[in-house]
Parts: sequence; structure tokens; C-alpha cells
Amino acid sequence: MIHTQRAWARASLGRKTTYFRNNATTPSPAPLSCRLTSTKPPVPTTGDAATQGTIPGPSWVWLEPIYTPFRAYGRVQQRRPYATQFISSLVIYFIGDLVAQSISGDTSSVSVKAVENESGAVVEAEKEEIQNGADLAGRDWARTGRALVIGGLAAIPGYRWFLWLGNSFNYRSKMLSLTTKVVFNQVTFTPVFNSYFFGMQALLTGSSLPEIWERIQNTVPASWVNSCKIWPAITAFSFTFIPIQYRSIFGGVIAIGWQTYLSLLNQRVAAEEQVAHEHGHDHGIQDLKQSTRSEIECSNEREKALA
Repeated sequence: MIHTQRAWARASLGRKTTYFRNNATTPSPAPLSCRLTSTKPPVPTTGDAATQGTIPGPSWVWLEPIYTPFRAYGRVQQRRPYATQFISSLVIYFIGDLVAQSISGDTSSVSVKAVENESGAVVEAEKEEIQNGADLAGRDWARTGRALVIGGLAAIPGYRWFLWLGNSFNYRSKMLSLTTKVVFNQVTFTPVFNSYFFGMQALLTGSSLPEIWERIQNTVPASWVNSCKIWPAITAFSFTFIPIQYRSIFGGVIAIGWQTYLSLLNQRVAAEEQVAHEHGHDHGIQDLKQSTRSEIECSNEREKALA
């Protein structure tokens, strides 16, 4: 009896084992790795790996040396924006003043040649002085120093201004936002900056407050009108297509020519004011002499009448 129960238990265990063994033999789904390998991207060849990290397309690879300095400037701009703006402003004003002095030196030589052709005689000392002024040693380094001071003081406020302008007036309409930024910048920032530039030029040369105001009146209107011909288009292009970390260097390249123009305008107006003051001083001396002579004549006539 005991042997029969054991046999039955063994048979039942055998059936259970067979049942689980049958379930274990059912086909399992394919591993996930097998399905992923079918969509794996191809391994890049040696030629494709050489172009990674550059501008797409083999025809643009030759532009990589040109873009490398701009990328380096952008990285430095992001790490130290204020120091980058300060140094960039000094470089821009330095180059602009040197170009302006070179142009003004050429203009002076041309004027001397014209005088020589008309009058037929020019003092040799004056010719030698002008030729020496055209050399690097004959440049007005005090004028260059004034330009560096003006540019250094205006670097950080100008940078902060354009950051604020880029984050302001952002409407749903891109055209409305761009137009508002350009117009607001031209109406507010441009006349204020031009007044600062010409006023500081006069102040650093020792001019008095009335002379500074006279310089601003004689230069700012003309410079603002001429700025309307250039800077609105440049500002619109900068806000539309130039990334924020490259806007300063883009505007700086254009600003070299603009600073050259402002420096030339300042020197021309300063020369005109000096001539006008000299003529006014001469006229004042002549009027004083004439009044003195008239007083002496009147006193003589009175003495003769009394005699």
C-alpha cells in the first residue's frame, strides 16, 4: 500500500515536471539588442570623421581658419564680457584715430601743393614740417590718448545699452520689434553718444564750458544726420542675423570707419572754431584801437575848443 502511494506521487511529479518543461520550451521573443542593431547608423569613414566639428559640406572646410578667431572671441566674450569690451573699444578707437590722422596728413599735403601752385612760393621749413608730420613719429599722440580715454569710458555703458536694447521691445511681430529697436536707438543713444564724444574731445583739450557747448552745437547735428545713413541698417542686420556674442565685434569693425569720420569732423570743426576766434579777437583789438583813437581825438578837440 505504501509502495502504491509512492508510485502515484512519482507519476504526479513527473506530470508536473513535464508540464513546466513544456512551458519552458515555448519560443521566446527576440532580444532587444537584435532589433536595435538593424537601425544602427553606419560607422563614419575616415573622410567623414575628418569633417566632424566643422561646417557641413566638404566645400566649406577651407573657411575653418577664418571662423576660428571669431569662435575664440565668442568664448572669451562669454567668460569675460566686460574686459573683452574694454579692450576691443581701445583697439577700435586707436585704429580709428590713426586712420584719421593719416587722412588729415594727406589732406594737409594736398592743400600745401595747391597753395604752392597758386602763389608760386612756399617756405621750405613748412614743407619739411608737413613731411615729418606724415611719419609715425610726427603723429599727435596726445590726440590718440584722448581718443583712448573716450573709448575706454564709453565701452561698458555702450555694451550694457545694447544688451538692454536686445532684451527690450520684443513684440509678437518681429518687424515691429526690429523697427522699434532701431528707431529708439537712433533717437536716444546716437545723439547722446555723439554729444559725449565731441564734448569730451573739447574738454580734454582744455576748452571752457561755452566752447564745449559750441563744439556740440557745431558737430552733433551733422554727425546725427550722417549716422542715419549707416547705423539703422547695421543695427537691424545685427539684431536679425548676428548672435549676441558676436554683435560687438561686428559693430566694432564698422565703428572703425565711423570713429575715423567723427575724429575728422571734430578736427575740422575745431580748426574752424580756432580761426573764427582768432578773427574775432583781431576784430575786437581793432575795435578797441578805433575806440581809443576816437576818444583821443575827442579829447584833443575839447582841449582845442577850451584853448
